[in-house]
Amino acid sequence: MSGRPNSRGSSRLFRAPSEDASSGSSGSAVLPQQENPDASGLTRSWKAVMGMVFILTLLLLGFINHMKLKEKAFPQKSRQIYAVIAEYGSRLYNYQARLRMPKEQLELLKKESQTLENNFREILFLIEQIDVLKALLRDMRDGLHNYSWNADIDPAEGWNHTEVIDEEMSNLVNYILKKLREDQVQMADYALKSAGASVVEAGTSESYKNNKAKLYWHGIGFLNYEMPPDIILQPDVHPGKCWAFPGSQGHALIKLARKIIPTAVTMEHISEKVSPSGNISSAPKEFSVYGVLKQCEGEEIFLGQFVYNKTGTTVQTFALQHVPEFLLCVKLKILSNWGHPNYTCLYRFRVHGTPKDDS
Repeated sequence: MSGRPNSRGSSRLFRAPSEDASSGSSGSAVLPQQENPDASGLTRSWKAVMGMVFILTLLLLGFINHMKLKEKAFPQKSRQIYAVIAEYGSRLYNYQARLRMPKEQLELLKKESQTLENNFREILFLIEQIDVLKALLRDMRDGLHNYSWNADIDPAEGWNHTEVIDEEMSNLVNYILKKLREDQVQMADYALKSAGASVVEAGTSESYKNNKAKLYWHGIGFLNYEMPPDIILQPDVHPGKCWAFPGSQGHALIKLARKIIPTAVTMEHISEKVSPSGNISSAPKEFSVYGVLKQCEGEEIFLGQFVYNKTGTTVQTFALQHVPEFLLCVKLKILSNWGHPNYTCLYRFRVHGTPKDDS
């Protein structure tokens, strides 16, 4: 009786370690199954991180190469772009300049058109007067013819006399028409730009800067516009076509078309009738003329001092002092104007003389 319980107890004792072992073995079998998901997740996260690092490295290398290429190619491309922009900008400005004109220029064109219309009317009036004179001469001729017949004068002699009168009147009419078409001065201008004369800017005053006279692009004024000094060497004398310099005193150095002995100069300005402002206070008043030796850089020789009369004719000629030497350059000095406080305006200046015989 007593041995059975011991055997059972011993069996129990021997079974417990086995159960513990089995439970321990089963527990050890469960632990690896729980640890495997963490290991696979960690591996995947490392792969993702490495992929991102690789992609970022490639992007960084590409960006660096792009910046290097940009630094090398951008200056040349930028110059080409700026050149294209400048070219198209100039074309656009030229096109718009043809389509758009400042109000001042439109007013000047209106004044010029009115002046031309008035001149045309005057010419028509002169032609009518000439026709009237011709009619009166015919009547006089007929009267002389009738008188010659009534006085029993030889008809042939009467006809010859009327033919002489008719020829003389035709010559007179042709002379008047010729004078209307010709220049008023009737002397060669050796300061004419189209003949080869020019203005030496190094010996000439600066031009007047007018903020109202601007070039416009899309209604925005971006560049001041002024007439160049050589406008005074051109025959286009219309309101606004003048060279302006600040104040009442200035000078212009002119290189003539050829060497001459200067004998006279001519100053021309517009009249008050065609002036847009109604006055010509900016016209020159007192001025002097000098001859310059040694290719426009030598000694100055005084040739005369004069006064332009604004109430006189628009074209006024002045005789110079005699100079026994041929000159290539002449200097014009404006000493005063007719009252304008800001600037003086020159329209045309001519130089006359005896040219040097190159033959």
